[in-house]
Formats: sequence, structure tokens, C-alpha cells
Amino acid sequence: MKLSLRFLLLLIPASAIFSCGHPAPATSVKTSVHDDKVNIAYTDTGKGDTTLLFVHGWALNRGYWSDQINHFSNKYRVVAIDLPGFGESSKNRADWSTTAYSHDIDSVIGQLKLHNVILIGHSMAGDIVLQSAINNPKNVIAFVGVDNFKHVGKQETPADKKNFTAAITLLKNNFKIIAPDYFNQALFSKTTDTAIRKRILNDVAHADSTVAVAAMEQGDNFNELAKLRAADLKLYLINSDYQPTDTTGLVKDKIPYLLLTVHGTGHFPMVEDAADFNKQLERVITDLKSPKLK
Repeated sequence: MKLSLRFLLLLIPASAIFSCGHPAPATSVKTSVHDDKVNIAYTDTGKGDTTLLFVHGWALNRGYWSDQINHFSNKYRVVAIDLPGFGESSKNRADWSTTAYSHDIDSVIGQLKLHNVILIGHSMAGDIVLQSAINNPKNVIAFVGVDNFKHVGKQETPADKKNFTAAITLLKNNFKIIAPDYFNQALFSKTTDTAIRKRILNDVAHADSTVAVAAMEQGDNFNELAKLRAADLKLYLINSDYQPTDTTGLVKDKIPYLLLTVHGTGHFPMVEDAADFNKQLERVITDLKSPKLK
């Protein structure tokens, strides 16, 4: 999460790791992560040899994948989860790092006996699903980033680090005002629907601030470029164009990728233009059968 979180927080100038949606009806599974028992709420629908596993970003829940669940469950098994600390999942631990969250995904894959898994992670969850793909080479066939991995390989400056620390302090001191304000300034396009804006801002304001800030801080040491090399998988991206995606680092390091764009939305293409987003995800699945490098 290191650069994806920092650059979205500093350059936007906000954290682009917030999202929207209301919890969908689901069952819960108890799993053991780092010896702490946490309940992970999830939705499991559809059937098929391939599983689409959707993971939300910072301060949101599985509910905002409802359009994708409805669209894809007639062809595939579709699972959407609430990460611990958010939605209906429990909070009984102190580790909110990318590694810890990736083990939550590992546990869901194992307990639900998922195979041929395509992991889809929005914003902060891009790093989480990348790490889980590394952890599960026999079960995961691809991972998809949603409006993330926009600055892979970009080096931080001392000023960036200082500003990030200052932003974290502001969030700790006045989360309910600072976090929605960042959102309002930076994460919407000019055409973002008013109802969607209100829904997102409401979700952010009601997130558990302790968990949210800890997840941002503890996810700060994730080396995306090194992890992309380790995954040895093609990077699929479905990004909005409200902020450009810099692919220079991917090209320089010879990371295979396919960048698909949902035009005219903010940071939440899966809810702002669900039809186009679903179309792009279908293209990812097609490319898995007949891959092209770009």
C-alpha cells in the first residue's frame, strides 16, 4: 500500500481509498488469522469453475459490489467480503497491515475451497489481493486492481513522507471532518451522481476511525514493484481517468499489464458506471483466455 496510499493521500490531495455501499445480506465464516479469531462477513452466490472474489477498499464494505454480484453470478461463483474492521466483520485484533489482510483473503479461499480465483481489489485492496495472489499460486489465476497501481515505481521524497505523517495526524485528531473533506475535494468527477456522493461521504464519516487510520499507517511499507515481480502474473487494471495512470514504472520494469479505462467517473467506477465497469471486467476474463500484453 506504500505508494498507492501515500500518493492518493498526498497528490490528490486526499486518500483515494474510501468507497461506498451498504452491507449486502450475507453469512459469516469464522476463521483464524494470526491466532486471532475474527468473523469475516461474506456473500457467496452463483456457481461455476471460476470464482470472482471482490475485496473492497478503505473505510467501506462489500455492499458496493452489488452490481457486479448481480451481473456475474449467472456465469461464475461470486464472493464478496467485508474486511475485518469494516462492514459486518469483527475488529478483535490490532494488526491491520497488508499482510494481515491478505491472510484474511487466504482464509476465505481455503475455507470456502475456492479454485480458479480471480481476485478483484478496489483502491487499498489492490495491494491486499496482490499479496494474496502471491500467497495462493495454486488457487489464484489472476488479480485485478480497481483504480489503483497508478504510480508504480515512483520514489517518495522526504517531503512526501513528512506530508503523509502530517495527514495521518489530522485524521487521528478529527477523522469525521478531515476524511470526508478529502473525499469531497478529490475523489469525485464533475459528473458523479449526487446520491452517490452523499452515500460515500456518509460511509466514510461512519467508518471506525481507529481501524481506518491504523490500516493506512500499517499498510505503508508495501513495495508494489517488488511484489508485482514476485507475483509473476499479468497486472490487470480497471481504472478511472479522473486521475491518470502512470505506466512508466511498469514498462521500465517489464511488468506485463493490461490497462482498461472507465471514462468520466471518479474513484468508484464500479458504482458510478457499473455497466461499463462490468464490460471491462468481462474483457479481463476474455484476455485470460487469449492474453495480450497491453
